[in-house]
Amino acid sequence: MRPPTSLKKEFLKKWIMGLQLCSSSKKEMSFLERKKAIKLSADVAMASARNATTRWSRALISNASKDDSNKGLVECILGPESESLKRASMSLVLCNKRNRSKKILRKSCSIRRARKSSSQMVMASSIAKRLVKKRTQVLKSLVPGGGSMSEFSLIEETLDYILSLRAQVDVMRHLANATELLNRK
Repeated sequence: MRPPTSLKKEFLKKWIMGLQLCSSSKKEMSFLERKKAIKLSADVAMASARNATTRWSRALISNASKDDSNKGLVECILGPESESLKRASMSLVLCNKRNRSKKILRKSCSIRRARKSSSQMVMASSIAKRLVKKRTQVLKSLVPGGGSMSEFSLIEETLDYILSLRAQVDVMRHLANATELLNRK
């Protein structure tokens, strides 16, 4: 993992490039369109700053590339490596489909097992396991691309995603403060 300052610099450079592209493409944008453009450019810039080395960054690129209206922005932010990054992120989508069908099969088998053991006493360990499973599912829904990860890789990716989000918030906060100082003068 690269140092946080270089990650922040790379993110800021790519995010500003994305914002400039969004503002030049449409002169009059509604509040919701601006919000969507800012979020999209921030997500793609952060994923690009991580060089799509993590699953969450590939999932963000894949989700952004699905919409035809976003393709120009994604290609501009990703730069010359856009094709290779998009190919890597699309392979993630195919892997997700395979994992989903395995999950459906596992779930149907576990339902049958649960019916057999429903008459047995519920133990504290089974309650804890269910609680951990529920929280893991919530975490998988929060991390982009988390649905296809094992528990171990989910924790690793979550930690990396949190660090990246923290860097993103720091950059945005500094930019907002600088803008506020400039507007006062």
